[in-house]
Amino acid sequence: MFSHQAKLQRVQGWSMGSILALLFVLIVFLPIAALAVHAISSGVDHWANLWRYVLPAATKNTLILLGGVALVVSIVGTTTSWLVTAFHFPTRNILVWALLLPLSLPAYIMAFAYVDLLHPLGPIQGFIRDLLGYSSPRQFRLPDARSMWGGILVMSMSLYPYVYFTTRAMFINQPVNLIEAARVLGCNQRQAFFRLILPLARPAIVIGVVLALLETLNDIGASEFLGIQTLTTSIFNTWVARSNLGGAAQIACIMLSVVVLLIYIERQARRRQRYSNAQRMTTVKPRQLKGWQAMAAMLYCWLPILIGFVAPVWYLSWEAYKRLAQGQVISANLWKSAWNTVYVSLVATVITVLVGLLIVWVMRDPRFKFKKHFARIGSLGYAIPGTVLAIGLLSPYAWADSALASVLTKLFSLPPQLYIMGGISGLVIAYMVRFLAMTIGALEAGYERIPPQLDTAARNLGRSYRETFLLVHLPLLKPAIGTGAVLVFVDTMKELSITLLLRPMNFETLATWLYAEAARGTYEEGVIAALLIVAVGLIPVIFLARSQEKIKY
Repeated sequence: MFSHQAKLQRVQGWSMGSILALLFVLIVFLPIAALAVHAISSGVDHWANLWRYVLPAATKNTLILLGGVALVVSIVGTTTSWLVTAFHFPTRNILVWALLLPLSLPAYIMAFAYVDLLHPLGPIQGFIRDLLGYSSPRQFRLPDARSMWGGILVMSMSLYPYVYFTTRAMFINQPVNLIEAARVLGCNQRQAFFRLILPLARPAIVIGVVLALLETLNDIGASEFLGIQTLTTSIFNTWVARSNLGGAAQIACIMLSVVVLLIYIERQARRRQRYSNAQRMTTVKPRQLKGWQAMAAMLYCWLPILIGFVAPVWYLSWEAYKRLAQGQVISANLWKSAWNTVYVSLVATVITVLVGLLIVWVMRDPRFKFKKHFARIGSLGYAIPGTVLAIGLLSPYAWADSALASVLTKLFSLPPQLYIMGGISGLVIAYMVRFLAMTIGALEAGYERIPPQLDTAARNLGRSYRETFLLVHLPLLKPAIGTGAVLVFVDTMKELSITLLLRPMNFETLATWLYAEAARGTYEEGVIAALLIVAVGLIPVIFLARSQEKIKY
């Protein structure tokens, strides 16, 4: 009798939340499977054309861009985090959080700003010519920003905070026994950094670099604005410009192989980081810098902030001010795009948070045995570039629209139409797949603060798993839910790749509006859209800055 009740309880557990959670996790995995099937079924005819005309240049440019970004973000992120952690110098307390500010600017907005700032007739080159006494761009001009070096600079200055944030936590706390051993052996602070602290920080550096490279792969706007043919832009052009969906899927599979390699490197780094964190730690005490050393450290740390935040935001603000001061009216279409952005972001956020809650709740259930696999597959979408995800969702969307139209026509005599791809449903599902990892991560962190004894006490009081979740877990998870919701909402507002490829007809968001303005070469209303995106992008930076302030020295 007892075994029968236990078996029935397990079946009921699976029939409720577990099956629904499994369904959503499979939706995350579905684009990858559909992409592989589509690439294989397209045959080998496309490969010859791709290998001859597209892939050599696109692959070369992508690898150069990834290599350049990896080098610059690792150097800038590591050195700035070490300087503000190990030394005292003027404005250091401001720099601790100010070095995170470039995260609020998506790379495509920074590229949008610098294409005009560094134009031969733009303000920067004009100022330099005035200083040097030249009057014409023919006499003096900087190298064109629409180039590989421009792409590496823009992407690096936008993404170095990933390395800064991950390494600073490692730098603040150092293993006591190794620090003491280094001092006994007569190592000074510089020798201890290169021989001891930097090797220990490698896992954190690698994690930050991998996150930056995944964002680089996901970018389409900055590469497009700066004229760099990457695998991402090749997918877009092969699909949209050449109407070759099979070829786009095959390029996307190549990109996925790069993503898999990056994820493997990141997993290995996390394993080494767990080993480092297992040792007894001590807090680093900053040393006071004086004279030219203090000035050099201050200028070095402010330089990436100037390039990655101050200059582009100043340009956008000045252009917006000039437009408004001249009495020009902001287009009604821009306000409509802003409303579309808020609306679709809110819908996507609510759905993503609810799905994340369901998945994490099921993972909390002791009867469920596949917790690790659920978390990994559910978080897979964030590692997939938006263009690849969009290609992978096309076939499932087409099949679902066809099946749904057929059923509704038979039952209610409704005319056939695209119920998913013709509205925002396709966008919302893609956003959910892409950003579900953020919600799962925030909720898992929240659940770690809820002791299992509370679950046991609730069960002893006769509460079911569902009642325990509603009455105990949900109130305690409110801060984690808020954090996950903010992250999803902001990233949805900034997302360009998915929105550009899966939006319905005549549906614009701020990101696609900015992309269209840049493509037409009309920057007037694009700057206002960019400023609105930057303002929203500051919200998660404030959260990160507050977490930095809680660290005690």
